[in-house]
Amino acid sequence: MLAANLLRLATEFTYERAKPFTGSAFADFVRHDIAMDAKMALSLWHFDLKVKASVGQGVWASVPWLGFFDPLITETATQGFYVVILINPDEQTVILSMNQGTTAIYNEFGQFRGREILSRRAKDMADRVAEFKNHFTDDPITLSSTAGLPAGYEAGHAFGKTMQGSSLTETELSDDLYHMLELYETLVSRGGTTPSEVMHEEAGGKDIEETRRYVLSRRIERSARVRKQVLSVRPAICESCGLDPKRDYGFNGPVHKTPLDVHHAAPLSGLSEGETRRYSIQNDFLVLCPTRHRMIHKTENPSDLQGLKDKVRFKIARDVSSYLL
Repeated sequence: MLAANLLRLATEFTYERAKPFTGSAFADFVRHDIAMDAKMALSLWHFDLKVKASVGQGVWASVPWLGFFDPLITETATQGFYVVILINPDEQTVILSMNQGTTAIYNEFGQFRGREILSRRAKDMADRVAEFKNHFTDDPITLSSTAGLPAGYEAGHAFGKTMQGSSLTETELSDDLYHMLELYETLVSRGGTTPSEVMHEEAGGKDIEETRRYVLSRRIERSARVRKQVLSVRPAICESCGLDPKRDYGFNGPVHKTPLDVHHAAPLSGLSEGETRRYSIQNDFLVLCPTRHRMIHKTENPSDLQGLKDKVRFKIARDVSSYLL
């Protein structure tokens, strides 16, 4: 049904765009029906992604789209990188694309320089998952629009496939989308758009596979979504030293803003590339104070909480005020 509804979007959008945006039944069809079709497809696969379909916000967009977002990277089309199906209503084509958020880049660098940066990063993304050539092409895409955002999509396109809407089948779309989402997952696991030298520096000089696993683990820890989920099922107390921000600091803010870290304790070393299990909220995390979190990452086994406790030589808090006079 997704392919049929994308064809409807491609063939009817130009006509519908001439009507008022507010209260448009066609806009609701795109936002709801097409998004639900995509979510139903995902429910049959292993991907944990956020889905959104859009024809504009407040006014009609030049190019409607259906996006698939990994929450570890982004939950919005304005930043990060993601898989998107773009519609060229003039040519009635459906374009499956590994692409990037344009708005954040434009805001920082302006449109002209921003498109140069998007193009450079798109090439880096394609190089990092060179196996895309088995199913897709890095040929440029055409959206038949001179507006800023479509031009950004054209520049930010790393690889994909352009399909004529009238000949698109459910089987073809499903197969292509599945392979594209596999590549998305692989790209995330290999560092995304983060330069190799930055990853190596953060990982402390490990080999490339260890570096990738380290960077992915840290990305998991820093995810706002993961943090909220973990702190909803584990007490907001350091599991190593017992520091309690409410009792010890008088902290009384929201639990997800507590001055504690979420540590991804399940080792990724046993995970082969392409394996889909990333984490279990219930089983794979510890809540640690920033000091203990930093220390556990310096141990040989960052999942060994008892080992960390055994290494700590001081058992009581010291009065350091005299040293500050």
